[in-house]
Amino acid sequence: MTLKDVKPGQTVKVAKINGTGAIRRRIMDMGITKGVEIFVRKVAPLGDPVEVTVRGYELSVRKGEAEMVELA
Repeated sequence: MTLKDVKPGQTVKVAKINGTGAIRRRIMDMGITKGVEIFVRKVAPLGDPVEVTVRGYELSVRKGEAEMVELA
């Protein structure tokens, strides 16, 4: 299961970040790292972007980036 598949209102835990290079670094720089809990606040009508709360701040993540975040 990836972050893209989570429904609004759920809290999930990151198991792994897929991808390589700059895109992986960008996701990690936003605070999404292994073991962190993510609360999914809302998802746009077409699924892009996904609005989440990570480490106490709000963040919008594109669908392509959300697919790279595997959940436990």
